[in-house]
Amino acid sequence: MPRRDSTLIALLGGTVLIALLVVGFLAWRIGRDSAPTAAATVSGPSTSAKVSPAVAAGAHDFVSFACAQCHGEQGRGDVSPDVPALTDAGKTLTVDQLKSIIDHGLGESANPTKPFMPVWGEVISRRQVADLVAYIRAGLPEVPGATPVQVPQGQGEAVAGAALYERFGCVNCHGPNGLGGVPNPQSPDKTIPPLAGADFQGEFNTHAKITEFIRSGSVLGRAPIVSMPHWGGIILDPQLEALAAYIDTLKP
Repeated sequence: MPRRDSTLIALLGGTVLIALLVVGFLAWRIGRDSAPTAAATVSGPSTSAKVSPAVAAGAHDFVSFACAQCHGEQGRGDVSPDVPALTDAGKTLTVDQLKSIIDHGLGESANPTKPFMPVWGEVISRRQVADLVAYIRAGLPEVPGATPVQVPQGQGEAVAGAALYERFGCVNCHGPNGLGGVPNPQSPDKTIPPLAGADFQGEFNTHAKITEFIRSGSVLGRAPIVSMPHWGGIILDPQLEALAAYIDTLKP
């Protein structure tokens, strides 16, 4: 083989080797940088940060217990003039104050026309309360996946109502498929009533009765009673009708 050809082959081989080394290095860096860690990654328009597992859990609790439906996504407000934003709550309220509000509720419990933050003490665990407080005190950052369930459009009222049942946290007290069973020690039957069965359907036999009860709630005014919050001014009339349509589908 001519010397010129062997030199060219050697040069090409060296170039390929260098390219492979570069690709391997880049793959290693990408794998290292994207490896899962103990903290969640929070992405914004131009920044990324890490949040603790407690803050991430609090963000998901904030959604699943429908806090976002009254206080706004990430606590930014603008849902009702009667419900404050929480963007400054972590700076102005202590840990004990935040825990007390979550446990015992807040608002005008005797006025069914005003939203009332329900008493969560018998429903939310100590760990969940601590996570919610951690999330609020961290400034309610955006956490991937901590978003309210989407409500399907154009698929009928009952389908939309099933999603709203999750979105507004009804499932946390009345149970999946409206079967109830959440403890309520100071109520006559000691549990939150189901939304299914002959007793419920006999008492709430029209959409008007169902929607009016959702609007006004059942706040009894003393902790630690678990009470149906006032949803008037929060849940819109079409959403109320969708919820009633969903409840119609539950087991008689």
